[in-house]
Amino acid sequence: MIFSQPVFFVFLAVLLLLYSLCRSQSERAVTLLAGSLLFYASWKPAYLILLVLSVSANYLFYSALSRTRSRRTLVVALTLNLTLLGVIKYLGMVIDTALAAAGLAGVDIRGVDSSWTHWALPLGISFYTFHMLSVMIDVYRGEWTTRISFRAWWLYVSFFPHMVAGPILRASELVEQLGRLQPLQARDLKLGALIFMGGLIKKVLFADNLAGVADDLLAHPERLDSATAWLGVTAFALQIYFDFSGYSEMAIGLARVFGITLPRNFLYPYVSRNPQEFWQRWHITLSRWLRDYLYVSLGGNRRGAARTLANLMITMVLGGLWHGAAWTFVIWGALHGGWLVLHRVLKPLLPAPGAALPAALYAVCSWAVSMVIVWITWVFFRAPSLDAALSLCGRMFGASEAGAQPPEVRSFVWLLTGLTLGLVLLEPRLVGFAARSTERWSRTPALLRGSVYAACVLALVVFGGSTQRFIYFDF
Repeated sequence: MIFSQPVFFVFLAVLLLLYSLCRSQSERAVTLLAGSLLFYASWKPAYLILLVLSVSANYLFYSALSRTRSRRTLVVALTLNLTLLGVIKYLGMVIDTALAAAGLAGVDIRGVDSSWTHWALPLGISFYTFHMLSVMIDVYRGEWTTRISFRAWWLYVSFFPHMVAGPILRASELVEQLGRLQPLQARDLKLGALIFMGGLIKKVLFADNLAGVADDLLAHPERLDSATAWLGVTAFALQIYFDFSGYSEMAIGLARVFGITLPRNFLYPYVSRNPQEFWQRWHITLSRWLRDYLYVSLGGNRRGAARTLANLMITMVLGGLWHGAAWTFVIWGALHGGWLVLHRVLKPLLPAPGAALPAALYAVCSWAVSMVIVWITWVFFRAPSLDAALSLCGRMFGASEAGAQPPEVRSFVWLLTGLTLGLVLLEPRLVGFAARSTERWSRTPALLRGSVYAACVLALVVFGGSTQRFIYFDF
């Protein structure tokens, strides 16, 4: 079930009804857990087998760590989890790379079939593995001391709004809330529904429609001229933002319906003016996870400037690899790592805003350079192969003048994409205006409010694109 599919709304209505009939916190927890497992099994029941084994085994490790805080236990838990994740997610990439290297070395690899290693990735395995590892690391560090029951552990890992694609949570952000589940409240239902609707609009009206534009333009990069190549990458950059931030807002809204607050995962990333700011605004919970559990574990910035830069690069390369089993993701992470390293090195040498350029012009130039770099990195994130990524980059910088579309069609799509980008850049102001107008809106006549809500639903039905799988479900 995808959050934007009609069948999901049937599932949610039944779950809310059953939840409302519960008399105790224990009954509410069991109902929510059962609903979460049903939601996960709806994708493919076989996925539950791996989930049961992983969650149960890790609870044993967690229990042992709670008693002893043994380094050996933590190392075994990390090794088993990362090995399992590595085999399931990266075995095909490793074998394909080895075969390619053997071919370049002159070894005859004809007849070697590696297709068996490209199995379907169990849904959400990267996310729920990270959730469990964070608890065990926090216990070992002494940062989490509250005992988690087996049922609470299951609910923490499998809570359906965030399980498949985040936000990535720490135990302190969810376990205690799940331990004090309350009856449904009108205020939570209203606020959760509004947040969910915002995410649904992002997904159905924008991401799903932009997906068609990006797919059509980027299917054959060798046919594109420079302008059309930039248009295709712009369409994808907007698609992935609306897709993933839309999912995150739907997850936050769904959790709020049950009285649970999840952390924000996006904070207007396309207004960023440097790489550090971008990663403080994009996929915030993953950035925080990589910082707290990888970058800090490598030494962070405590071991000198050279080691700090190396730690930044390692963290971003591994963060890129986490996204998918392909060298294009590794390069995507390396490009962001190199950008962070370069920014850290050059920052002390750059003039302060207002010194060489007026502050406003300095901000615009910083933003423009940052977005060009982000757009280039999206090429490697989106491309199916390294050759396709390099071909598209070549087209973006004028390697070919072959037109992919008639000029009038291209102009229309540019206009549509430009308006969408403008909406993204204005989003902070629009959200701020909406927040300030909430009380005034609640006092407007019910007929007017109902008409606006009905218009939103009608727009989703009439203008919504064909239902697309969320991009981050593949990670």
